[in-house]
Amino acid sequence: MVHMNAKRQVNWPSPAALTGTLPVFTGPQLAEAIRGAERKTIQSWVKYHLGEGHLKRVERGLYAVVPPGLDAETFQPDPYLVANAARRDGVFAGHAALQLLGMAHSDWNAITVLTTTRRRPMTLRSSRIDFQLEPPLLRLSPEASSIGTVVIRYQGKSLRVTGRERTLADGFRRPGDFGGLGELLESASGFPSLNLNLLKRILHVYDQRVVWAGVGWFLEKRKREFHVSESYLCELERHRPKSPIYVPRGLRGVGGILAARWNLVLPAEVMAAGGSIAG
Repeated sequence: MVHMNAKRQVNWPSPAALTGTLPVFTGPQLAEAIRGAERKTIQSWVKYHLGEGHLKRVERGLYAVVPPGLDAETFQPDPYLVANAARRDGVFAGHAALQLLGMAHSDWNAITVLTTTRRRPMTLRSSRIDFQLEPPLLRLSPEASSIGTVVIRYQGKSLRVTGRERTLADGFRRPGDFGGLGELLESASGFPSLNLNLLKRILHVYDQRVVWAGVGWFLEKRKREFHVSESYLCELERHRPKSPIYVPRGLRGVGGILAARWNLVLPAEVMAAGGSIAG
């Protein structure tokens, strides 16, 4: 399709042609892809194809391409692609990271995305996308922000994701983003390997005693699988909390079992699973 005006000629793609490059997009992202197009013309193009059922409005200013043969009313765009278009700087974390790494033990309908600026959550028919500000210490520099992240190819797009080491640390920092400690431990126990040097660097960046202790407890239970030395555990132990801390915090009113070396009070079922997995 070719659009003509007095100043320039613009070659317009069909919506179907955008499927591989811009399956979900904002107006500025479309303008970036179609150079030379004016804002009003882009708005007219989007409005036309919305009316034709070639596009679906996800929310104001955010659109998804409807694959040929599907109905726009019932079509549900992929939530990971929606989140990626909504926040190009986003880093997928929590259970979403486990999913994208191919290590999730079970499905979950909440997607966590770390960003540098605030954004309200998005609710889709089958999932919820929560945008969270990066932890303060990670915002100090680009190097800190990117530590422990990897790029995953997903449906033709490059998504930045917390890697295995940072995902493990995040699980003890914010277990609710994983659906609980049980899901984290079941999933992390299946990691093929861990970069222990990188993991230690991440722990220093977070510098939270509960995270040092949680990771230490996990690695103590899996010394053989991840080739963890006693000297490594001792170094983590030096950063443990001064007094017992409940993980998750809401456990205080329910009760748990103390992991004495790490000064953590963990759910009974988590302690039992940790022991059985360790063999």
